[in-house]
Amino acid sequence: MIYALIALVALIAAVAAYFLFFKNRQTAELPPPPKKSEPPPRPQRLPGRAVVADTEASDASNSPAFGSASKTGSNLAPTATPITPSQAPASAGRPPRPPPSRQPERGPRDIEGLRRGLSKARGSEGFFGRLRALFSGKKELGAEITNQIEEVLLASDVGTETTKLLLDRVRETLVHGDLADPEKVWDALRAEAERIVSIDGSSGALELTAKPSVVLLVGVNGAGKTTTIGKLATKLNASGKKCLLAAGDTFRAAAVQQLVVWGDRVGCEVVRGKDGADPGSVVFDAIKKAEQSGVDVVLADTAGRLHTKSNLMAEMKKLAKTAEKALPGAPHEILLVIDATNGQNALAQAREFKEALPLTGIVLTKLDGTAKGGVVLGIANALHLPVRFVGLGERPDDLHEFAPADFVEALLGRDAAE
Repeated sequence: MIYALIALVALIAAVAAYFLFFKNRQTAELPPPPKKSEPPPRPQRLPGRAVVADTEASDASNSPAFGSASKTGSNLAPTATPITPSQAPASAGRPPRPPPSRQPERGPRDIEGLRRGLSKARGSEGFFGRLRALFSGKKELGAEITNQIEEVLLASDVGTETTKLLLDRVRETLVHGDLADPEKVWDALRAEAERIVSIDGSSGALELTAKPSVVLLVGVNGAGKTTTIGKLATKLNASGKKCLLAAGDTFRAAAVQQLVVWGDRVGCEVVRGKDGADPGSVVFDAIKKAEQSGVDVVLADTAGRLHTKSNLMAEMKKLAKTAEKALPGAPHEILLVIDATNGQNALAQAREFKEALPLTGIVLTKLDGTAKGGVVLGIANALHLPVRFVGLGERPDDLHEFAPADFVEALLGRDAAE
């Protein structure tokens, strides 16, 4: 019995020793556990590259260097691939960036539209037509060419002073031999014409520097002030400017009614007074109302005829001072409206307005109704004021902002067939 017990204990010890031996052997054969390592480094981004795995890839696509040419065999990790902006993934929860905005481009030059409006001046009996006749079919010009050009310019209401200036500059620009070359003479005339109408580099578009900006339109009766106000309001309204019209010509009931009709058509409020009311009070009230209503532009009509010329000029000065009282700095623009069909006859009246008021520009109306298109040169040179708008028809869109180069091209530019 004792021997059996001893044998059992020995067997148990042998089995235990056996299992302990094999366990130690397995442990010795296993490799040591790996040390905790840092995450693999993030691939470096090179200029001109983006990384697909990078959630900020869309930001890289906006880099100035993005999209530059890449070389084969880059040292980027195999998972990094160049992508185009359209392929760049957006960050989670964030929409893709829109493409960079572009500045709006200027619309096409409406040379043909201007030419249609100047059809009378470009006709065979008009300013351009008569000049063209002097040059057509000639390979060289005779010594009398300057005299012939002078006759055409004077007949086209360019005026004596402006005609002399044009011809003197042409002679100064061209050497003696060039005066026989039709193309060189024509180009010199065009260049000088553009220089004359480019007064201080200012033309077209109102300078709306204040809110509200106050614009007085002055001129004799019949020049087209009220119609011009309606057309200007239409243009400004279309560009997002809120306008208010002031019926300052209280001496003519028809002028007030005409302005009211324009206001209804354009959707502008019209401030008016009773018949014969003080024009200054109407303009004052209009400016104050514009301030309260958040209006952008006040367009004020004015009288064009009183009992005497001195009375009219005194009334215009009073209106300007009243506008200044209502709003310091007003009026911001004083535009002289001239009927182009009156030609040189309108200059004497225009000079009176210029002496009385600090005019900022000219609106030349009814230019489509005259063959004497050269009147633009004469008026701009005589008054030394920039032409801001020209009227070439009755429709609201027939009032064109004046661009010297475009206008001279439309008036004196020859068609391909000519």
